[in-house]
Amino acid sequence: MSKVRVWDVPVRVFHWLLAICFIVAYLVAESERLLGIHVVLGYTALGLIAFRVIWGFVGPRYARFRSFLFSPAAAISYTRSLFMKNRQEYLGHNPLGSYAIYAILLLGLVTGITGYMRLNEIGGDSVEELHEVFANAWLGIVILHLLGVIVGSWLHRENLVRAMITGYKNAVKDNPDSQNAPASAAGVPAGRLVGIGVVIAVAAFWVWAYATGYRPTERVADERRQEAGAQSVSSATRLSDKAERAE
Repeated sequence: MSKVRVWDVPVRVFHWLLAICFIVAYLVAESERLLGIHVVLGYTALGLIAFRVIWGFVGPRYARFRSFLFSPAAAISYTRSLFMKNRQEYLGHNPLGSYAIYAILLLGLVTGITGYMRLNEIGGDSVEELHEVFANAWLGIVILHLLGVIVGSWLHRENLVRAMITGYKNAVKDNPDSQNAPASAAGVPAGRLVGIGVVIAVAAFWVWAYATGYRPTERVADERRQEAGAQSVSSATRLSDKAERAE
């Protein structure tokens, strides 16, 4: 089966850098010692999402939002086709995948914004709770996205993870939205330069953060210690009360 280059370098760079930022930031979120890393990765994710939004309007065909803007009816139709012999196939994002992409971008944006607000004491405790809710919702969508990739790879007999690494996918016959395109559609040199520029920008930001000894506001760390101390005192008080009643 012939191969078609679908995912350009900027889209692939964005995808894997955002994945790294989210995974690491989520894993270190509860660590006071690694709070600086969590914040730096959060800022990086916001910058990557801002870039992806811009690239969604000016990038090549399959990077543009209009190439995967589907109605709910199209998503339902695609879902039904998965249980049929003649499944619908899409060269770019399929309808279900497109909704996952939009959800990831939106949840990443609001998670980053609420994290910034929390860091700068805007909104109080309610913002901190929202930040956690959005982060967990983001995790949920990521898990669904991964399951979709696994199922899609199996049903369509194509390694979609490898496609996001190489940029190439199998050519599609009778594509319902007529999205087949020449192999050179996403391979313009300008795209490679943009992708390299994104990597350099992220690396430069991380080097700057490390070189300047960037740390989030010490107040946040102090508040975490105070909350932990208050919880410990509260637990000790409850245990003491139970002991007194037992006597």
